[in-house]
Amino acid sequence: MNMVSITSLLAQKAGSSYTTSPLIALASIATSVVTNKVGPTFYNRNPRNLERLRIAWRPTGYHLEVPGREFWHKLLLEQSPHHVTAKIVHYSGLEVVTASTKEWAVKKFLYSTKDTSAFMNLARVFAQRCLESGISEVCCDLKPYPGGKVESFLFCMEEGGMTLAEPPRFKPHRPWHVDRPEKPWEVTE
Repeated sequence: MNMVSITSLLAQKAGSSYTTSPLIALASIATSVVTNKVGPTFYNRNPRNLERLRIAWRPTGYHLEVPGREFWHKLLLEQSPHHVTAKIVHYSGLEVVTASTKEWAVKKFLYSTKDTSAFMNLARVFAQRCLESGISEVCCDLKPYPGGKVESFLFCMEEGGMTLAEPPRFKPHRPWHVDRPEKPWEVTE
């Protein structure tokens, strides 16, 4: 098909006679108006963005509370008589990530759902899920016994790429302070 037949076909569909040149007809059909205007307001749809920048509000609780509530994400490890469940809980009380030996995808690879290998494999699966969901730093106040199951769980979590301590909250610059901490978004390397 040549250019004249394409433009005449387009002109017939539009209901007009063929009076313009073929190049102008194709150019007018091919061009589209693109408006790249940036809106005057910006809405951040990522609720965890300020936590990743370390500038979000972090609840402090009362100084006599044990365990404290100063965290954004906290690691919980629940042991029942037959299963183990690992959770990350946001300070608002919502469970963000969960993994358990009750799940068939984990359970079918385990000999027992309570032994040390179950803790280690659960930690590997849980660390992968945390990293896939964008959480790499959690508050962990678990006290492991040397050579115990919880210690092997925490070791495998760290091997999986998780950091078991949250970074400190960035506090705004106060000119009367002696030390001036670096900002979390600045790279000093």
